[in-house]
Amino acid sequence: MTVTVAALYHFTEFADPDALREPLLALCEAHGIRGTLLLASEGINGTIAGPEPGIAAVLAHLRALPGCADLDWKRSTADAVPFRRMKVRLKAEIVTMGQPNTNPRARVGTYVEPEDWNDLIGRDDVVVIDTRNTYETMIGSFEGALDPQTDSFREFPDWWQANRDRFAGKQVAMFCTGGIRCEKATSWLIGEGVDGVHHLKGGILKYLETVPEDDSRWNGECYVFDKRVSVGHGLAQGSHSACGACGRPVSPEAATQSEYREGVSCPACINEYSDADRARFAERQRQLDAAAKA
Repeated sequence: MTVTVAALYHFTEFADPDALREPLLALCEAHGIRGTLLLASEGINGTIAGPEPGIAAVLAHLRALPGCADLDWKRSTADAVPFRRMKVRLKAEIVTMGQPNTNPRARVGTYVEPEDWNDLIGRDDVVVIDTRNTYETMIGSFEGALDPQTDSFREFPDWWQANRDRFAGKQVAMFCTGGIRCEKATSWLIGEGVDGVHHLKGGILKYLETVPEDDSRWNGECYVFDKRVSVGHGLAQGSHSACGACGRPVSPEAATQSEYREGVSCPACINEYSDADRARFAERQRQLDAAAKA
């Protein structure tokens, strides 16, 4: 069975996001849709998966919400539903940056279509910045991109302020998985007085879907927030698995190392947990293995 996966976000003003939650959850469950959707006063964000007619029904419902008629989404596929259940959560922000004066509905950087991205990032007067976090950037990024090495998006403004002098006189090109973080990051930079701010329209996912691999300047795979863990060119499922202890992506090479124990540890987190934690992880993995055999 081929499952449709829909990654989506949309900035709009919801006067009462709580009132939207239950009808949306009921609709998803009625159509066999799983995943996570985040609702906030600033809009909606998330990834869902399920049968194509069910995805279509949810998208139609979302586009009927205030200000969402032009909601866009990115389609990929999976061999099985990559989520365990359906969650619709209320949040203060649909992507957490912690900068209250940032408003993508009022201003954002210049959108760059995937087919034009290579030319932009190849220019000498452009600095290319990956706005994702370290557990994402570790498995893939664009050639020459700067990695802020942040553990959360909240850290990005401090990183920029500490490094902004390095980029004087440069145009700024930013990218992220699906585009949502760049909506906020570019809006914030403009508010800080930065000129010449650009971002990849549709994010890495749209680039990998649109740009032929032979022409691509992307190296590695792209981390995704579901059981697939990563995707490659053409949005084909990637080769990474997820560590059951820390959640970081694990490459096939890392899975052969002595530090890797399924559900218990990986080379990246081998020194991060106590023996008691490891024992707890091992018991959880034992239960998961038993359930899979039942």
